[in-house]
Amino acid sequence: MTKKINLFANLKSDFASGLVVFLVALPLCLGIAMASGAPLFSGIISGIIGGIVVGYLSTSHISVSGPAAGLTAIVLTAITDLGAFDVFLTAVFIAGLIQLVLGFVKAGSISNYFPTNVIEGMLAGIGIIIILKQLPHAFGYDSDFEGDQSFLQLDGSDTLSSLFSIFNYIQLGSIIITVLSLIILIAWDKVPFLKKLKLIPGALVAVVVGVILNEVFTAAGSTLAIAKEHLVSLPVPGSLEEFKSIIVTPNFSGVTNPKVWVIALTIAIVASIETLLSIEAADRMDVQKRYTDTNVELKAQGIGNMVSSLLGGLPLTSVIVRTSANNNSGAKSKMSAIIHGLFLLISVLTIPFVLNKIPLATLAAILLLVGYKLAKPATFLHFLEKGKYQFVPFIATLLAVVFTDLLKGVALGIVISIIFVLKGNLKRAYSFRKEEYADGDVIHIDLAQEVSFLNKAAIKLTLNDIPENSKVVIDAKDTVYIAHDILDLIHEFKTTRAIDNNIKVKLKGFKKAYQLENTSETQNHVTIEHYYDFAKRKMVKKEVQAEVFPE
Repeated sequence: MTKKINLFANLKSDFASGLVVFLVALPLCLGIAMASGAPLFSGIISGIIGGIVVGYLSTSHISVSGPAAGLTAIVLTAITDLGAFDVFLTAVFIAGLIQLVLGFVKAGSISNYFPTNVIEGMLAGIGIIIILKQLPHAFGYDSDFEGDQSFLQLDGSDTLSSLFSIFNYIQLGSIIITVLSLIILIAWDKVPFLKKLKLIPGALVAVVVGVILNEVFTAAGSTLAIAKEHLVSLPVPGSLEEFKSIIVTPNFSGVTNPKVWVIALTIAIVASIETLLSIEAADRMDVQKRYTDTNVELKAQGIGNMVSSLLGGLPLTSVIVRTSANNNSGAKSKMSAIIHGLFLLISVLTIPFVLNKIPLATLAAILLLVGYKLAKPATFLHFLEKGKYQFVPFIATLLAVVFTDLLKGVALGIVISIIFVLKGNLKRAYSFRKEEYADGDVIHIDLAQEVSFLNKAAIKLTLNDIPENSKVVIDAKDTVYIAHDILDLIHEFKTTRAIDNNIKVKLKGFKKAYQLENTSETQNHVTIEHYYDFAKRKMVKKEVQAEVFPE
């Protein structure tokens, strides 16, 4: 069961994180619009709708929605094929309707079948992409498509060619601002004195310092001054009429065009899959281990895309880069996503000329830290210690995400995971028993002989439906194998949700280690001890002590 959240309960931390996400989202919204061949303002509109509308309707606590880099190639091709942006907006509206239907038919449950190692591989891959894409900006070279997050870029070059080109376009002022911004961001989290100033986000301080320093360089006529093309570029309407002319509405006469329906279906499918992947990743990042209703999320995304199209915005999804920045900035509830949308709206209406003074080098520094936190070495070591059955899908997903795209990477990781499951668990069956209960009764959950990640959905739903103040016995005395994902799930339930909801949990019959069939390799052991400090990614050995219910 999901607790109702007071949106204003954590306003202090949500405000700070919303501000950081706004600073990250602003150039991404513009860059994705540019890479998509759409009006620049359409990216801002979809960012506003993703923050305010989807943020309000979604049940995710830390996910942030907006224009997605994964859709740029589809959008660019669609606009070209249809020949008009207003006709394309009709396709986006229909795509939103399709997503709404998918939500009502409960298609969101597919996200429960994404293995943890694949999701973590996807996140690490995106972290590496962020680092590779932001390094040129950190050195003052901004020739690539700002919103293109693929290895092969839309201009025919690739990410590595952009990196090699850095040395021909080094801008010392950008390097100084990048280094100074990184120092500020790292010090804000590490220096005890500065940590007390959490009300002021470190990212905001870095942006202000970057702007002031570049203004000083410019006023002094220094060669360190950063040129306009290396600053944020936001449309600045000179009058109300000019502002109105920026807004494009759908041309619904295109509804009879078969191409519109094909494009709409493509956008709906790709956007829904990317959203479900992002939501699963967001739930993994959430320190409180709260679950998102993915069917509600599809409905929220559908409504968001419909509203975005009516106002001239790009199609949107839940986006991992912004979600990661939101989580790393200390977001506690979805209020931070709403605040980021409000900041986008207010800024484009009131101070676009101020925002256009922000160096891309400062924003690159913020994103470099986000990328590092997603792909930190501890994550690689974590899966390497689990053995090849966990590490191979993880690293394969990571590499495929970096060198192809998100969907292909995840598909490869899932295929490899399924092959491993079929190889090691060909004859394994799953049985699950849950007694009828009323509030206060003891709930018995008996695990079968062998439990794989394919059983994750049923167990997650069962644990999520356990009422407060209950007593639960999870019995694994007859179990010879439990997948990593299931142990993760049980651990997170016992150490987080059970405590929050006053649920007494007794683990019965769990072994110290579970070994895959037909192998003697010690690295393939699934050890219950691994999960007792899993949230901190530390391998702390503890004996599993069964809790005894009070009489």
